[in-house]
Amino acid sequence: MTCPVSSSVPLNAAVAPLEWLLGTWESDEPGEGTFPTIKPFRYTETLHFTHVGQPVINFMFNAFHIETKKPLHRESGFIRMKPGTNHVAFINAQNTGLVDIEEGVLTDKQLKLQSCALSRISFAKEPQVQQISRVFRLQPDGKLEQTVSMATNNQPLTQHLHITYQRTSS
Repeated sequence: MTCPVSSSVPLNAAVAPLEWLLGTWESDEPGEGTFPTIKPFRYTETLHFTHVGQPVINFMFNAFHIETKKPLHRESGFIRMKPGTNHVAFINAQNTGLVDIEEGVLTDKQLKLQSCALSRISFAKEPQVQQISRVFRLQPDGKLEQTVSMATNNQPLTQHLHITYQRTSS
């Protein structure tokens, strides 16, 4: 499913500082997934950042296991900015049954986020995620880097995912 950026609707000024995220990004090399309670894995991922003129950026992330090609995590949601500031909110629903709100700051071309609210379905599997931190950074070579760390009810905050992407459409 593709989600093209609307070329007929201007980007809302409230999210103009996030314009560098817009478009489709494909992993240029397999990402690395690790955590103390799971076997390390490699994955590919496609990110879609779009807008429809509202004061939000829409996003959809789709990851696949590198060897089996089976779908892994799916994430979908919205990014908002507090007007007149660099304060950002990342509202995210995942196919694992986790919904989180991450907030943080935008500094130049880096977005640092930390979960401030988490909720999950009643039958979520153990161990349950208790905290998420995420960093998006546009590298000088134009690649987008994402690092995700998480804490569960039995592990402290630990890096979980790291991947870089090339923009494939704007």
